[in-house]
Amino acid sequence: MEDGAQASLTTRSMRARNRRQLLQLLRENGALSQAQIARKTGLSRTTVSTLVAELRGLGVLVESDSERPGAGAQGGRPPVMLALDDSAGAAVGVDIGHGHVRVAVANLARTVLAERLRELEVADDAERTLAVAAELIGESLAEARVDAGRVLGVGLCLPGPIDRARGVVASGSILPGWHGVRAAYELGERVGLPVELDNDANLAGLAETLWGGGRGCGHVVYLKVSTRIGCGLIVDGWLYRGARGIAGEIGHTVVNESGPVCYCGSRGCLETVAAGPAIAELLRLRHHEQLTLAQVVALAVEGDPGCQRALGDVSAEIGVAVGNVCNLLNPERVVVGGTLSQGGELVLEPIRQAVRRATRQFTTEMTTVAPAELGDRAEVLGALALVMKDASKHFSLRLDAV
Repeated sequence: MEDGAQASLTTRSMRARNRRQLLQLLRENGALSQAQIARKTGLSRTTVSTLVAELRGLGVLVESDSERPGAGAQGGRPPVMLALDDSAGAAVGVDIGHGHVRVAVANLARTVLAERLRELEVADDAERTLAVAAELIGESLAEARVDAGRVLGVGLCLPGPIDRARGVVASGSILPGWHGVRAAYELGERVGLPVELDNDANLAGLAETLWGGGRGCGHVVYLKVSTRIGCGLIVDGWLYRGARGIAGEIGHTVVNESGPVCYCGSRGCLETVAAGPAIAELLRLRHHEQLTLAQVVALAVEGDPGCQRALGDVSAEIGVAVGNVCNLLNPERVVVGGTLSQGGELVLEPIRQAVRRATRQFTTEMTTVAPAELGDRAEVLGALALVMKDASKHFSLRLDAV
């Protein structure tokens, strides 16, 4: 009797695990056929068929209108594409950058239903920025025809290190008007929805791992180089944040102890030699003007030798710091995003070489360095992913009781 009960418990546990794996796969990929699910999970087609029938019966999965691979090309009946039921809920993502607020609404099949963007200087006025975010959320939900009661939550992105224990920006020098503001709580009060907060590098890294330059990898280092340098760490397929949520501050790795004083109080941080303002300063005398990082990158791509040299030098500095991170975490891939990444191989190859030099003693297969793919929408997609992760847990808990 005891052996029978134990076997029943084991079978139920395995079924629950398989369901969670299937739900996670659909959350990450949108719509898939049963054959694709079997191939990606390693489960037998019979097991997948049984799971799909069960989940469809419970109203969790539906047929999708997504384009069916092979339709009209090979002949024969196209496969049925499956996705999480749109009516089961929706997610809202909010990306607050240094000069904008972007809001997106998506269903659980990962289809963006509405999106709004407003240019806005956000650093000095948290209250106004959150009011704009709340307004855009309302407009986006109305456009998507999604009732607020169907929204499972809001993912909120801010451009700075986040002290998750207190729910505030950890550095007042980056967003001075946000000092002491509990951004997730304040936005939640305005819109009447649960809000989860994280920083831009983390959320862009999460999105790139799920759907962009790092997809298919469980261990990714995402690097964002623009006005500042941020880093998102993905370990075993999800964000690694550290004890208080500020892991990944690669921009404050000291590369020259006698270098310039950084706003954080240290000397010679990576940001002082390789972030946007430092790169522009390298070229100020030659160009007789203060170029933006975007202008430097554009000139380098067009063939300007000075700008190419500047990008090569700072990319090598960045590569040394990234190589050290690779020795600690042993990622499968480094994904390079932000404005600097628009320099393509002028940026990627010096980083690649530095990472190769740093890791060759310890790895037989080198970590690959690849460009980001999601552009300036990576942060808002990552904010959506935070909510979708909770949706998968919601489904799994609900189904485990079945």
